[in-house]
Amino acid sequence: MKIISRPTSLIKIWEEKVTAFTEIIKIVVDIRQNLIAVDAEMHADLEQLLLNEGSAQQDLWGANIYPLRSGDDKLEFTSLINIRPATGNRSMEIADPLIRRKIDNIVNELLL
Repeated sequence: MKIISRPTSLIKIWEEKVTAFTEIIKIVVDIRQNLIAVDAEMHADLEQLLLNEGSAQQDLWGANIYPLRSGDDKLEFTSLINIRPATGNRSMEIADPLIRRKIDNIVNELLL
């Protein structure tokens, strides 16, 4: 697991990953601090890593990135950590288009 705060090669992360996933890299994005935690078996582990580094729970959202795909198929806004009935997100998928756009922008800025 690592935290990405500066532009980094997505292919390099893919080549150095420690998880056994064959298509995805799980990520958790801090939409306030513009950070991405990558490469764990569970989004909850990445979430905990960011919380330990000072991120706020309400700023953290889980997603999956498919490094070998392109376009709209590259990023999936789904994770168990996204289920937040109290704030209106009642499913694993991020419903708020503003949050999705922020995540997409951060991913495009940091994972080249």
